[in-house]
Amino acid sequence: MAYKVDHEYDYLFKIVLIGDSGVGKSNILSRFTRNEFCLESKSTIGVEFATRTLQVEGKTVKAQIWDTAGQERYRAITSAYYRGAVGALLVYDITKRQTFENVTRWLRELRDHADSNIVIMLAGNKSDLNHLRSIPELDARGLAEKEGLSFLETSALEAYNVEKAFQTILLDIYEIVSRKALAAQEAAAAIPGQGTAINVGEYVGNNNNKRPCCSN
Repeated sequence: MAYKVDHEYDYLFKIVLIGDSGVGKSNILSRFTRNEFCLESKSTIGVEFATRTLQVEGKTVKAQIWDTAGQERYRAITSAYYRGAVGALLVYDITKRQTFENVTRWLRELRDHADSNIVIMLAGNKSDLNHLRSIPELDARGLAEKEGLSFLETSALEAYNVEKAFQTILLDIYEIVSRKALAAQEAAAAIPGQGTAINVGEYVGNNNNKRPCCSN
């Protein structure tokens, strides 16, 4: 869900990180929100999130990025995790074929539980380990095109394309929200005597959950 809120920011967008355990989701989160990377990362337990405020098309957007454990035993949190998400970064490890083969399962789960208009990007992480690559970039790009996803390869270690990935997702979300707002204005203008009321939602903000960087 996209929330339009107080004077500190114009929109709050919830984005979820999904993919197998160990693909680097938590380091992508910490790189984007705190510009940190932890080599001695540990698996995420449950759900964590962090936020970052930035400018998108002249609007102040607060990105709320949620990271969840990729292990099967945490799948019970699925519905609550996806609720309200307007964007998703589906991450696999370019050096581990199984993480790529599981992309379709993650995608199916996402589409089963999330809003139909959710913006999804496929990200091949750990591009710094190109010498250990097991998934050709063309294969991943082909899957993304087939499923209607945007695609980038990233490296949380080298901060490669992490910023670009989230900027792309946020811009796509903003454009969808803007189109809906414009459509609402045009619909209201077509009714004599009616003003314009755009309810993009209401949100009571949370501060970041504080946590050490060494989790994945």
